[in-house]
Amino acid sequence: MPGSARNDQQTTAPAALRRRLGARSIVLVGMPGSGKTSIGRRLAAYLGIEFVDADQEIEAAAGMSIADIFSQHGEPYFRAGEARVIARLLGKGPQVIATGGGAFVNPDTRALVRARAFSVWLKADLDLLLRRVKRKNDRPLLRVADPEAVLKRLLAERESAYAEADITVTSLDVPHEAVVEALVKALAQKLSEEDAAAPAGARP
Repeated sequence: MPGSARNDQQTTAPAALRRRLGARSIVLVGMPGSGKTSIGRRLAAYLGIEFVDADQEIEAAAGMSIADIFSQHGEPYFRAGEARVIARLLGKGPQVIATGGGAFVNPDTRALVRARAFSVWLKADLDLLLRRVKRKNDRPLLRVADPEAVLKRLLAERESAYAEADITVTSLDVPHEAVVEALVKALAQKLSEEDAAAPAGARP
């Protein structure tokens, strides 16, 4: 219906989404290979806000690569720094933040994201994740003889935390623009639900 299409365009327009987000950032969570960086860059460009890769911010703060942080200091040290960096980034919204695969597992980080941002789980099946991570060798936890087994284990451990995200969008082996379009529609729908649930005087 023409009227319905017009309403969809109005609710998914960048200016409308930015206004309804306010100071909140959009935080992308999910497994390595789910497309958080690629999707995040395109989403930020669509919305006209900054894109930030949390892993790059961690490396800049530490003055070394994530692989070196893991090898020299261990995973607990890395996770502590990761939580601090994400907390700092959440105070600078609105922006699109791509997080590392284990970041959202931290309950304190999840609570902070829930309070200050809007979280999106980019959900991808194991085969797609495996194909994508095999193209790179920059993920310390997957530098093993059997990355598929590690991916399966990590996905099983992290899935319940990812499921707490505000919305879930399936990341498929399609052009990234198609995933961004689905994400924008889901975001608009969730924000509309928020608007409907808010007291009349609090609606934008």
